[in-house]
Amino acid sequence: MTTAPDTALTARTTANTADTASTTDTAGTAAGTATATASTRAAVGELLARIQEGSPERVADLFAEKVDWHIAENPTVPWIRPRSTRADVAAHFRELAEGQVPVPEGCSVDAVVVDGEEAMISGRLMGTVTTTGKVFRSPFVMRVTVRDGLIIRYLIVEDSLAIAAACARD
Repeated sequence: MTTAPDTALTARTTANTADTASTTDTAGTAAGTATATASTRAAVGELLARIQEGSPERVADLFAEKVDWHIAENPTVPWIRPRSTRADVAAHFRELAEGQVPVPEGCSVDAVVVDGEEAMISGRLMGTVTTTGKVFRSPFVMRVTVRDGLIIRYLIVEDSLAIAAACARD
């Protein structure tokens, strides 16, 4: 994620979370899905809170040792590159904090949908790149997979062109 959400965001996110646990023929499977959904919802809430808090190591603690990480690589944006380990996750959030300053009034989470191990988060980002002073705005969608209480997949889709343009020196 490119910017940290604002304080009111966490409360809105909790209120807007939709539980879409699937109904199944087998009570055990339904109960398992409901348990996974609750665990995923808790992990996503904690992820958003820790991103807002700004502690890269605490964010990284939510991730498995090996992570399936997908953010489209962009050589113009120093913090957007391949990652695959918990240490890489901490490095990403450190580089992100060094590379841009979030503009809280331009950041929001609009929806969180959780189904079993999967969560989809959508919203808007806004930040100022520290090296150029340029502002970027972007919608985003984040997909997170949680297994055994840890994030094993992290995928972000955002307007990488807008972010790259803000990072580019004139």
